[in-house]
Amino acid sequence: MTISITLPARARAQLVAEGIRVVRGGRAVLRDVRLSVSPGARWGVVGENGRGKTTLLHVLSGALAPDEGIVQRVGTFGIAEQAMALGGDATVGDAVDRELAGVRAALEAFDEAALAMGEGRPGADESYAAALDAAEALDAWDADRRVELALESLGAVADRGRRLAELSVGQRYRVRLACLLGAEHDFLLLDEPTNHLDAAGLDFLTARLRGHPGGVVVVSHDRALLSDVATTILDLDPSRDGSPSVYGDGFAGYLEGREADRRRWEEEYELQRSEHARLTRDLAEARNRLVTGWRPDKGTGKHQRATRAPALVRSVHRRRDDLERHAVTAPAPPLRFRMPDLPARPGAVLLAAEGVRVAPRMAHPVSLSLESGARLVVTGPNGAGKSTLLAVLAGRLEPTRGTVRRAPGVRVRLLAQESPDAAAGRAHEVFAAHVGRLITTGALAEDEAVSLSALGLLSSADAGRPVRELSMGRRRRLDLAMALAARPHVLLLDEPTNHLSIALVDELTEALQATAAAVVAASHDRQLLRDAEGWPVLPVEGAAS
Repeated sequence: MTISITLPARARAQLVAEGIRVVRGGRAVLRDVRLSVSPGARWGVVGENGRGKTTLLHVLSGALAPDEGIVQRVGTFGIAEQAMALGGDATVGDAVDRELAGVRAALEAFDEAALAMGEGRPGADESYAAALDAAEALDAWDADRRVELALESLGAVADRGRRLAELSVGQRYRVRLACLLGAEHDFLLLDEPTNHLDAAGLDFLTARLRGHPGGVVVVSHDRALLSDVATTILDLDPSRDGSPSVYGDGFAGYLEGREADRRRWEEEYELQRSEHARLTRDLAEARNRLVTGWRPDKGTGKHQRATRAPALVRSVHRRRDDLERHAVTAPAPPLRFRMPDLPARPGAVLLAAEGVRVAPRMAHPVSLSLESGARLVVTGPNGAGKSTLLAVLAGRLEPTRGTVRRAPGVRVRLLAQESPDAAAGRAHEVFAAHVGRLITTGALAEDEAVSLSALGLLSSADAGRPVRELSMGRRRRLDLAMALAARPHVLLLDEPTNHLSIALVDELTEALQATAAAVVAASHDRQLLRDAEGWPVLPVEGAAS
């Protein structure tokens, strides 16, 4: 089988998308997407789940044709999706060979041209020069070394005889990512590339993307990766006009620009609502005057009263026309998270653990003491027992050894890493029932109750949906709302950024810094750990292997 060799365009590489629209099931998944990626540019694509981020990568790579718009591509492309196909009996070596197929073909062509030139065949000199140019353009002799380095640095399986079907999802993804990085395509299209990487792998990926001479388009919720790598951010979440927004100056520019855009949107929306409310009142008053008629002073004749009627009718019509012209055209802006006031008991120990161990995970005893306003970050590798420790502190799990003491009346709430099984009923009903139980059991006073809408976590539409129909991200928002509804003195957070949007994570992080409650957070989120840099750290070690 002859393999065509596509050479990288390098400085001539270009990726331009104009007016991209993709419709699925009658709904526009992507609308009016525009971007231009040149060598050295690194685009980050952000947005809530379901906004079409992965779909956009398929459009850019040519795997999916848009319903509207055009994509211009010059150069070579490599795409790493969140899941990698097993491919039957395919091995790690097969995955490498597939990604380096052009390299293999170029080296084979070079060897044949060298043999032809050695035998003195006609035209061999030209064929040899062309084959050498192609191999050098691909840096073909170094390609396997680059892949090997990437496999090792990403913690991927380097045994080329291992079957992909034997590997975990994370291991397969690391193999695929290593192959792409070794191939040195003009454009890298990456979908959540940090999901399965450890700290060393994250550092290697960050360095490689920052040094990549071509263009990068990365879909990610990883704020640290976006902060370290992205030069431009494409935000697919709704804007004032319904189109995606583009922000320059990296992730910091995106945060600043997004906040400014949101404030303008909110101000316009409130101004239109206020004007609409004023005109509605004016119309109601004009209609009331028309119904009741003009009451003239004593001695005024009926003729004057009658001549006043046409003016009242005109007034009603004029105000009705004003109201129609000043309809609220600005869509409702996105919700903002509002942390409720959490209680404090200055000087009192709210929660204390002494020598806590849970077999078999937490092999080493843990001791801690929390007062109001305390902050603590729990760190450790997967399986070390971070979630176990938080469950013990929350009273959901009894320790094998040691004791946990809570001050009388102290409310402790845990936001678990994963949502519980979906409760029956709509989100607002489940939340209201939860608050009702807190009040009837005496855990919460009636005047401490907070409404679901006041938290800014779920839209009215989402609040009215059955919990079973909510997305994972929306379920996570409901979990957070129910934890905060208890107005806890101690808030325990297990991987609090999981499944939440970047905007909500930023708002939550800011609120955690300011709350009067004690906060304990277990997280791998690098940006959250950076934001909590001044917090005390409690490392948790797992059982010895």
